[in-house]
Amino acid sequence: MTSQDGFGLLVSTGWLAAHLSDPGVVVIDASWHMPAANRDGRREFLAGHIPGAAFFDLDAVSDHSSPLPHMLPSPEDFASAMGALGVSNDLKVVVYDAAGLFSAPRLWWMLRIFGHEHVAILDGGLPKWTAEGHPLDKGEAHPTARVFTPRFNAAAVADLAQVRQALDSGSDQVLDARAAPRFLGRAPEPRPGLASGHMPGALNMPMTDLIADGRLKDPEALEAALAGIGVKGDKPVITSCGSGVSAAVITLALARLGRPMGRLYDGSWTEWGGRADLPVATG
Repeated sequence: MTSQDGFGLLVSTGWLAAHLSDPGVVVIDASWHMPAANRDGRREFLAGHIPGAAFFDLDAVSDHSSPLPHMLPSPEDFASAMGALGVSNDLKVVVYDAAGLFSAPRLWWMLRIFGHEHVAILDGGLPKWTAEGHPLDKGEAHPTARVFTPRFNAAAVADLAQVRQALDSGSDQVLDARAAPRFLGRAPEPRPGLASGHMPGALNMPMTDLIADGRLKDPEALEAALAGIGVKGDKPVITSCGSGVSAAVITLALARLGRPMGRLYDGSWTEWGGRADLPVATG
C-alpha cells in the first residue's frame, strides 16, 4: 500500500529527495556484501552516502551467541541498535543499499517483524540515487538517538525444525533465493564447509529473477517468475537462501504482490548445508 504522500513499500528517489529534510523521515544504509566480494559496506558508507543517512551493520546487529552468521538479535538488542540509529516507532524509515536491491530487504524485514509499521525500500537504491545526480555526504553519521519499542512477531521466522516439518508434510512451499548453480549443486558454496545442493522439496526462486537493473520487477513479472517455478498463491511460503539475506528479496516480492509474506528461515543453507545429518538434493 502507498499513502497519499507517496510513501509505501517502495519509495522513489524523487520522493526521498523531496522529503530528505523532513523530521519524520529516517534514512538507513543497510549495505552488506558477500564475503567473497571483498567489499566493506561501512567503509563505502564513509566514502559516500545519502545525506543524513545512518549505517546499519548487519553483522554487528545479530545474535553473537550463534555460530551462524547474522542471525536475528534479541528484541532488546535490536531496539537498542535502532534507537542509536535514530529510529522510533512513529517515524518513516527508508532503507537502501549500494547494490540497488540486495541487503536492504533484510533490514526492511527485520524492522517489520520487530513491529515497525512505516518502513520502505528506496527503489533503485544508491546506484539510482547517484546516477540521477543527487548529493552524497561523506564521513560518520551523527543520528539523534531515539527510543524504539519492539513487538516481535516470532511467527514470521522459521527455524530448522519447522522447515523440516514443512518439507516433510508439504504444508509450506520453501523458496530458495540462491542462484541456480548453487541450488543444483553445480557450484560450490561461498562459505567453506557447506554441502552443495538444496533441501529436498525446495523450489529455486533465484533472487536475480525478481530484479532488473537493481530494482524490484513490476508485479506482472513477479507473478510470472513465481508461477514459472510452480508457486501456488494459496499455499504458505517459507523463504530461504545462503544466510537469510537474499531470502528477504522474495519476502519483499510477496509483499509487493499483496500476498502473505510467510516465514523466513533465518539459518538458511548455512545451517542446513552445514549439517551432516540432513538430506541434500542436487540436480
